[in-house]
Amino acid sequence: MFTPLRRAALSAAAAILTLVLSGCGSEGLPIELTAAGSEGRDIANSSGCASCHGKNGQGVTAPTWQGLYGGPRELQDGTTVTADEDYLYTSITDPQAQIVKDYTIKMPNNDLSDEQIELVITYIRELG
Repeated sequence: MFTPLRRAALSAAAAILTLVLSGCGSEGLPIELTAAGSEGRDIANSSGCASCHGKNGQGVTAPTWQGLYGGPRELQDGTTVTADEDYLYTSITDPQAQIVKDYTIKMPNNDLSDEQIELVITYIRELG
């Protein structure tokens, strides 16, 4: 049986843990994905994308994929585009075509097939 003081301490500890985890870019939190989204995550992780975009798309030295899909992206040239399937496909196949503002590290070219790219895009879409 917990005393009121012990309940308050446990509640405070839970609040601190929530803050700590939220500051970690959700890296350790589970993400519910479809089979295609999970396969896309596996492709992103195994082909080097995760080293910059994060193992759960949280961003490291490259832009985050969490909450990216469907939102606006400001580019270095001052234009804004919507992060839709076309934008993502172009960004993956021609990484220097549309560089996100304030990111100077150049994304390398990759050898992903169109099928693999579609799976990675599915993963990004499922991240929100």
